[in-house]
Parts: sequence; C-alpha cells; structure tokens
Amino acid sequence: MITVCSLARLSETVERTGARRLVTLISAGTEVRRPQSIAAGDHLFLAFNDITAPAEGLTPPGEIHVRQLLDFVGAWDRAQPMVIHCFAGISRSTAAAYISACALSPHASEVTLAKALRTASPSATPNARLVALADTLLGREGRMTAAVKAIGRGADAYEGTPFTLDIAAAAGRP
Repeated sequence: MITVCSLARLSETVERTGARRLVTLISAGTEVRRPQSIAAGDHLFLAFNDITAPAEGLTPPGEIHVRQLLDFVGAWDRAQPMVIHCFAGISRSTAAAYISACALSPHASEVTLAKALRTASPSATPNARLVALADTLLGREGRMTAAVKAIGRGADAYEGTPFTLDIAAAAGRP
C-alpha cells in the first residue's frame, strides 16, 4: 500500500499507516523532519520544484530524480506500507504514486491505474513532467502520459486529503 499526503500531514500519516518507508519530493531548502519510525536508509529525499518546464532559479524534476524513485520503489519489499509526500499532496506526490504503481505493475493498464488514482484522490494533479520522464524510462510508449492527461486536472484544493492507493487492487490483482 502507498499512502500519499502533504508535508503538514506527514507525521500523522506515517503513524496511522505504520509505514516504514518514505519518499519526500519537495523544493530544496524546505525543512522536512523525518518521523522517528522511518530509518534514514528507508527515506528517499528528492529536492526539486513542482514545475513542468525549466524556469530560471528553479530546479525541474529530472531523469535522475525519476531513476532514484524507481530504484527506491523497486527495492521495497511491500511488507510494510510506504508514504509518499510533497508539500501539498497534490502534484509531485501523486505523480510519484502513479509512477510507483506503474513500475510495480508492469502489465497493468496505465488507464486503469490512472483511474484508480483519480478515484482515490479527487484533487490529484500528477506533475506531467515526472510522469513523462517515467513513461520513457519504463518503456510505456506515451501511455502513462496519455492516461494522466485523460483523468484531467484534479479538483482545486490548497492541500490534498491523504489517500491510499492499493496497487494490487488498482492493477486488478487479488
């Protein structure tokens, strides 16, 4: 299970879910206190801005960030839940959750996984650049990008409500 939340809801979400792995996707310089229950080696910290195109003075998500995410998720034994968060729990973290679902379910339909994301989170608006980079790295030939585009922009929200994406159920596995 992957649970997505905002920075403000991080500690309570980790405690509630019993997560033992954590992915942080946040702008450089943002203070993030790793919950005590998460070992340092089980925390992936990716620093970049929530943008979809290069902009002066900002760091866009890059291939290296997606590769690190894929490696981290690929090493997850799924025995304990994982929490993925960004600042608002709407864009970077939902993209990372979708990317993780696609990576962990290589034969699942991108559309099915995107629809599961939308059902779990009405406000999810996955960062298009992150999804496009993962689409290429996972060899999904544009299907991830098209599926996220098809679910459209999520409902307006300042902060996303924490949600859990059951990857096995989303992929149609028991």
